Amino acid sequence: MPDLLARYAAFVDDVLLPIEPLALAHPWPAIATQIDTVRQAARERGLWAPHLPAEWGGLALPLGEFAEVSAILGRTPLGHYACNVQAPDVGNMELLLTHGSPEQREQYLRPLASGVIRSCFGMTEPGRAGSNPVWLDTTAIRDGDSWVLNGRKWFASSAEGASFCVVLAVTTPEAKKPHHRASMFIVPTDTPGYALVRNIPVMGHVGAGYASHGELTFTNCRVPASAMIGAEGAGFVLAQERLGPGRVHHCMRWIGICDRAIDLMCRYALTREMAPGEPLAFKQVVRHWIAESRAETEAARLFVRDTVQKLERNGQRATRDEISMIKYFVPQVMQRVLDRALQVHGGYGLTDATPLANWWAHERAARIYDGPDEVHKDAVAKHTLERYLPKRG
Repeated sequence: MPDLLARYAAFVDDVLLPIEPLALAHPWPAIATQIDTVRQAARERGLWAPHLPAEWGGLALPLGEFAEVSAILGRTPLGHYACNVQAPDVGNMELLLTHGSPEQREQYLRPLASGVIRSCFGMTEPGRAGSNPVWLDTTAIRDGDSWVLNGRKWFASSAEGASFCVVLAVTTPEAKKPHHRASMFIVPTDTPGYALVRNIPVMGHVGAGYASHGELTFTNCRVPASAMIGAEGAGFVLAQERLGPGRVHHCMRWIGICDRAIDLMCRYALTREMAPGEPLAFKQVVRHWIAESRAETEAARLFVRDTVQKLERNGQRATRDEISMIKYFVPQVMQRVLDRALQVHGGYGLTDATPLANWWAHERAARIYDGPDEVHKDAVAKHTLERYLPKRG
């Protein structure tokens, strides 16, 4: 494993960081050729799809080892995409690998794993709270050998250019438990009735291609019965199964961002002078920012590693509190570290000369998607308080 991590680190330093300024200055479609080149380099170096089994072209890394890789790739906005482990594709790959039919795996997982196509995930809706995924308006009604979908989704990341969308839609509204009302479907984006309405502007940037967040509509969108993933009514359960490990992936990527931000902060503090012979690193407040950032980042790293060990040992349900805790703890650490790094860089940090401004704008969403901080905190507090309630006989 140390040798593999060293190879990933060398790939980031030698191949990705040199083209990072180009990626920050141009939308993704404009640098498609360069991106294809680095993806090919990842294949040639044996770094492709670390999360997938060997028969699907991957390295078959267990979650804990993949988490360490994720932290290294997180040091640059290009890292995960270059190795085909970017969200939402990584979650869709894991979903299809575990619950897809043989036909679904060949038709959709195979090209996705190969990097030939991309995908998106449609769960959040404009008219419903994204923090309540059992409250959906999008419906799928059975009609003979087909399902007909109607509804709207938004913040479907990477929808522009995606070949298919995994959609959560209500199929059994009469189910007593709301968690059993929705099912999951694979909807090819060329299906009549499917439409990408727009890329939603985020923090002043519309985005394009992979780096976009789409609003989608489904108007009498007909898919075959075979498009359903898993059993009818299992959509919520599958979504949660998909999101659990996904939160670990995100957390380690955020830790990678912290690592890079600290590196940039230290380098700039040593070279930027307030006056001749007086670099920023001489200032006590800057030294304290560096120390605080290191301590918080290492604490977050150990917290995620411990959660991964418990998850691999006990399963997702047994570690739901730990997964929730890292989901709200790590993004707040990242936000503080980025803020300090930006402050050290001053006005220079607000430019695209470094990835700091890009991360500051786009990673603020980390405290919202996959469950906002407040929802996770409430769940943890609820489960904690239950231990103190009298047990029912």
